[in-house]
Amino acid sequence: MAIRRILIANRGEIALRILRACKELGIETVAAYSEADRDALHLRYANETVCIGPGPSAQSYLDIPRLISTAEIANVDAIHPGYGFLAENHHFAEVCQSCNIKFIGPDPKAISLVGDKSRAIALAKEAGVPTVPGSGGALKSEGDALEIAREIGYPVMIKAAAGGGGRGMRVAHNDISLVAGFHAARREAEAAFKDATLYLEKFLEDPRHVEVQILADGQGKVLHLGERDCSLQRRHQKMLEESPSPALDPETRRKMGEAAVAVARAADYSSAGTVEFLVDGSGAFYFIEMNARIQVEHPVTEATTGVDLIQWMIRIASGEPLDFRQEDVRPRGHAMEFRINAEDPDDDFRPSPGRIGLFIPPGGPGVRWDSHVYSGYVVPPHYDSLIGKLIIHRNDRREALETAKRALSEFLIEDIKTTVPFFLRLLDHADFLHGRVDTGFIERYFQ
Repeated sequence: MAIRRILIANRGEIALRILRACKELGIETVAAYSEADRDALHLRYANETVCIGPGPSAQSYLDIPRLISTAEIANVDAIHPGYGFLAENHHFAEVCQSCNIKFIGPDPKAISLVGDKSRAIALAKEAGVPTVPGSGGALKSEGDALEIAREIGYPVMIKAAAGGGGRGMRVAHNDISLVAGFHAARREAEAAFKDATLYLEKFLEDPRHVEVQILADGQGKVLHLGERDCSLQRRHQKMLEESPSPALDPETRRKMGEAAVAVARAADYSSAGTVEFLVDGSGAFYFIEMNARIQVEHPVTEATTGVDLIQWMIRIASGEPLDFRQEDVRPRGHAMEFRINAEDPDDDFRPSPGRIGLFIPPGGPGVRWDSHVYSGYVVPPHYDSLIGKLIIHRNDRREALETAKRALSEFLIEDIKTTVPFFLRLLDHADFLHGRVDTGFIERYFQ
């Protein structure tokens, strides 16, 4: 099926990124926007724009009937959900399918399968991929959780099966904290995801978080495009990603890529996706989850491989097979992505919405700036605080760090606070410069 017209059901930098990919493929675009995004940059470039409701996402970007009716009225062939919002909502994908609108992403069955983390872990085990010791499925009760925790040993982590963004997660170091954490995580999971299902894993002390990008065309070809190290996190939210990971040797990198492909094949997956692992101090890796969507940090992989992931999502949805092989994927150089958020790093990263005054982003060799903001743009309070992504690509990590420091120092953003000063401090930290980081690094040194 040739796709000629796409509804972009998202906002911010990813909406602009999708629009640019469509333009290069000769595809018309319809931009759905909320009242809070009336001055969004991508609306200036879309072939058509449609307001889908008020600022709150529940009344706009998460309103499935509004999006479907917009798609039908605008006479589109497909919907690209971007990331967040409805990108991993299997019901939305099913509704699109039933309305003969192509959902640009995996099919509903795959989304449902890998979206349930306990089922995804069981799938990985069946595929022979290492997983973190734990319940191996949904917990039936707090008694079930206590029995498993005592068997595998504390500390343990309780997680929401439908979770994401760090919600529905609790670490327990003993029986008392496990019982308290079990009930707290269940309440949080029910409120956030309308699904209180929990599972339990051994808590790895100070691991690295490394993920592998995959592409699958639904016609038998599944490829991995290298890894991204996402260990720099704050409250389970990624802040910086880089590729290749400073922690992996060539053999571990090869095995991790093969493991990611095995999981994707087991899920009968198509489109772009990400298989995520934890890596312990000995270099052993364990599958933790698979994300059935494009990631915020996808430009890191695009920089090192030269593969346009957004275009390939659209091409795969159109029925095209991947036209390259695994041996053709040869990542080059070192890439980093710095998430620039409208937050005050000197006030516990408190959100800083408002009107941007003078704004001048960095440039020069090795610098890519993916953003939807400009001088005079008003950062709304309704959504994620991401205002742009600074992507650096150089010959090696040392050069990437030097260029990153130069580029970050060039930012000029008036009247709102951003995470730029935090990253400049990070680039002066010896352990980070030498690649000695883990998921608890920011809490230890910058809180």
